[in-house]
Amino acid sequence: MCHVIVTCRSMLWTLLSIVVAFAELIAFMSTDWLIGKAKPSSAEDVDNRTEGSQEPYHPTLGIYGRCTRIAHMQLSRRDTLCGPYAENFSEIASGFWQATAIFLAMGIMILCAVAFVSVFTMCVQSIMKKSIFNVCGLLQGIAGLFLILGLILYPAGWGCQKAISYCGPYASAYKLGDCSLGWAFYTAIGGTVLTFICAVFSAQAEIATSSDKVQEEIEEGKNLICLL
Repeated sequence: MCHVIVTCRSMLWTLLSIVVAFAELIAFMSTDWLIGKAKPSSAEDVDNRTEGSQEPYHPTLGIYGRCTRIAHMQLSRRDTLCGPYAENFSEIASGFWQATAIFLAMGIMILCAVAFVSVFTMCVQSIMKKSIFNVCGLLQGIAGLFLILGLILYPAGWGCQKAISYCGPYASAYKLGDCSLGWAFYTAIGGTVLTFICAVFSAQAEIATSSDKVQEEIEEGKNLICLL
């Protein structure tokens, strides 16, 4: 018989697991890893008196995507165009970024799988006599290692030609040049830290769902057990 067991610690672990997976996925897909050096507005925009003074803009560059500003001569307006600059994996600007994409993708796939499984831990706490919380915690630890490897390799690609075109000639491996780090990079770091927190906290979720109080309520014949 399925017993639905809900505790504060197990629910918190489930929510954190879902948040971490989405945060890493959004960061990976974002183009805001690098914020490029300021570029002046185009001549068409400067000549357009109806828009007033024009401020420089900052193009952004991600692992496989970018955002830049394009000018419409006929409409006399500026739009930001975002999308992948690489049509396939081999066109990613740097071999280090290709490795980063692989490690991050592996970590994110594990995190998404754990987030999916975590929803069902309210009903199923073990499989083949193994605690799902402990197995998921181990997987989250492995995912965190993949994420760390990806984040360590990412700055090594700052010396590629694509990054130099955004960050200036002084950009090189682990040197930003005229660029600055965008929110996606910091989100990926924060998500990695939370991944290890989730891995550790999974043990607390296991303890909470197998406590003496839970066992007492199961023996009383209750199918829905809430210990908040």
